[in-house]
Amino acid sequence: MTQLRIRDAATYLGISDDTVRRLVEGGTFTRATDPAGRSVVDGRELAEYASSRGDQLADPSGVRSSARNRFVGIVTDLVVDTVMAQVELQCGPHRLVSLMSAEAVRELGIEVGSVAVASVKATMVTVEAASGEADA
Repeated sequence: MTQLRIRDAATYLGISDDTVRRLVEGGTFTRATDPAGRSVVDGRELAEYASSRGDQLADPSGVRSSARNRFVGIVTDLVVDTVMAQVELQCGPHRLVSLMSAEAVRELGIEVGSVAVASVKATMVTVEAASGEADA
């Protein structure tokens, strides 16, 4: 069973340590103690909680899509030259950067502060995990 320290659980959820402790006190997470005597929570409970809280901003496009990896966010930075553009979105806790044509930016009316949807389609996604004491 994967166990995570309160501090790490808070980091992964994007909330404070105190909020995780309140969730433990409220029964959302089961508190345990690791061999070093530190308070930990069950990784499976944390995953279920994170999945249930995975709400995104409403998709303003109204477009139905087969893409599952769609992230609604706010354009936080925009660098446009004569041919290409770099668009940065903040989608919840995630920062996404897209390179596209300057023409596409103009046609879409993208500007800093715009709400936009990033759709990610990749033939390869790499997943990495810490080696050693992942549970510590």
